[in-house]
Amino acid sequence: MPGKIENIRNIGIMAHIDAGKTTTTERILYYTGINYKLGEVHDGTATMDWMIQEQERGITITSAATTVYWDYNNENYRINIIDTPGHVDFTVEVERSLRVLDGAIAIFCAVGGVEPQSETVWKQADRYHVPRICYVNKMDRVGADFFQVVNQIKEKLGAKPVPIQIPIGEEDEFIGIVDLISGKAFSWDEESFGMTFNEIPVPEHLTDLVKEYRAQLIEGTAEESDEMLSRFMNDPDSITEEDIISNLRKATIENRITPVLCGASFKNKGVQLLINNVIRFLPSPYDVPAVKGINPFTGKEEERHPDPTEPFTALAFKIATDPFVGRITFFRVYSGKLDAGQQVLNTTTDKKDRVMRLILMHANKQNPIKFIEAGEIGVAVGLKDVRTGDTICDVKHPLVLETMTFPEPVINMAVEPKTQEDVDKLSLAFAKMAEEDPTFKLRVDNETGQTLISGMGELHLDIICDRLRREFNIECNRGAPQVAYKEAILNAVEHREVYKKQSGGRGRFADLLIEISPAGKETKGLNFVNEIKGGAIPREFIPSIEKGLKSAMMNGPLVGFPIEGVTVRLIDGSFHSVDSDALSFEVAASMAFRNAAKKAKIVLLEPIMRFEVITPNEYVGEVSSDLTKRRGHVEEIDTRLGNQVIHGKVPLAEMFGYVTTLRSLTSGRATSMLEFSHFQGTPKEIMDEVLFKIRGYVPIYN
Repeated sequence: MPGKIENIRNIGIMAHIDAGKTTTTERILYYTGINYKLGEVHDGTATMDWMIQEQERGITITSAATTVYWDYNNENYRINIIDTPGHVDFTVEVERSLRVLDGAIAIFCAVGGVEPQSETVWKQADRYHVPRICYVNKMDRVGADFFQVVNQIKEKLGAKPVPIQIPIGEEDEFIGIVDLISGKAFSWDEESFGMTFNEIPVPEHLTDLVKEYRAQLIEGTAEESDEMLSRFMNDPDSITEEDIISNLRKATIENRITPVLCGASFKNKGVQLLINNVIRFLPSPYDVPAVKGINPFTGKEEERHPDPTEPFTALAFKIATDPFVGRITFFRVYSGKLDAGQQVLNTTTDKKDRVMRLILMHANKQNPIKFIEAGEIGVAVGLKDVRTGDTICDVKHPLVLETMTFPEPVINMAVEPKTQEDVDKLSLAFAKMAEEDPTFKLRVDNETGQTLISGMGELHLDIICDRLRREFNIECNRGAPQVAYKEAILNAVEHREVYKKQSGGRGRFADLLIEISPAGKETKGLNFVNEIKGGAIPREFIPSIEKGLKSAMMNGPLVGFPIEGVTVRLIDGSFHSVDSDALSFEVAASMAFRNAAKKAKIVLLEPIMRFEVITPNEYVGEVSSDLTKRRGHVEEIDTRLGNQVIHGKVPLAEMFGYVTTLRSLTSGRATSMLEFSHFQGTPKEIMDEVLFKIRGYVPIYN
């Protein structure tokens, strides 16, 4: 294991579904010597797809972590890799992985190019300022077009792609690549599964193209510094490979450019050069800015650097349940060193916990280690109360890092166990899964008593129920999937609530005046503003008031859907020196919010989905017309490989069973992709229809 932090790379592999993420990872494991045989997704033998459901369906569901070692320029490098899912229902896995990674490989299919989920993961990487390199995979497929994909990366993603390789041939003729930095061409030996590759002459028909793109590469590199630009103008031949690499690395880490490579992972071509370029261009923990957090004692911002001598600080980014060791916590160490058996502080909850064991993960296999240092990604056994996004740190040096935000569920399903004995088991199983997956939510409908589970899509909930059967041995009856609506208030309402209870002896008393109003579009939950002055309500009761408000927001006044984006101002109140306590103010706040919300104008919010439908030319009219009938809005139609691609937005409520309709309309020749976009107010006639369907009547509302 290399001791240098500058020799560590923490990278993720992200892409649209079926672009080849897991296949590429399997090749990396094979060529780095971690695996002795190649695992294939279609055979269900991929190392990183270790869940039974992943092997059966040929998709990645949960992000898997592994560590490999690679020699480059006589140095040994350690690469921590997280293979993320491509399916939109599991976007949370990408979100939490990107939060803790230093760099990423964005994989694009040479035929499909930039697809809907490609855009989503690219925006997620932009949000966390993650430098990335692009790998155009499947160059051996019919319809592969490297330069078309480069153009799409520029136009659709707003990136600045810089090809550093160009393919030799395409489709069946794809035999290798030309490296523009060195000017050399390479082909791969098929008998050794691409383990060996050879330098070959640059094909004559590519000579002019290689000269053109290499000149563009050197010119772009020269623009990075005045000294290089001067050398380029006066003596272009003086610019060395090292000059190009160092300047490209600087620009990549600063997110100003994105190097683009190509290959065919399934045919074992191009993967070793991809690993070399991960080392060359993606940052080490030293190359990214120091992580910042708030000291909970002083309230001031502090920095932590990737240095083993600084206080230990880490972020938990994933919770999982292992069948052998139980609950495990994946975390990224930003500073300091952690020993197995050491006590740590969870600054998010202000609780202490002890790390019993430390392990490095290879998919679902474990390698025990004695300690872990800054810049590394590891797994802890024994942390009981840690949740996704919590900060764990040295007990004497607390720091709270910025937590993670996750998308809201868009689909509900009612479930019930088939036998009475499984009722308690079901609650425990759901609690475990909710710990692991922040986009999986559970609630009980107050009126019907049904258990409702919520997720990001039908596949997401299907996997949840499948896991119940396989992992927890619980058989369930399922209701039909329903849209997960939300409620929102449209106007400001002021309300005073006096909570008074006498039962002989000490009573309960709380008095507060609040104003509820719509929050900004960026606010997802509660925006709580405390305006109490002069000690009208003691400070120790304020957190209980906030807790009561949050709990009341879970059930809106219309039909009990959660309330989205509310600002609550705590204006005034009073307390009793004997009868007032935290619980009294929590109950009063909950009652105040519910009563205030009943006076407000309420609207139902529905999830709006971004769609992409790929259809032959002759069906564009029928498909567009059908989408319009579903309250869809077509925003753009473009061409891809002779087909028409229709983009736009449509309410999720109108899209149940759409795949079957689309097949009928196009004789099975069209495909579609849905992805969550945002929540939007429902038109009044649709809202009345929904309310009548859910409750059998339309409530009287403002």
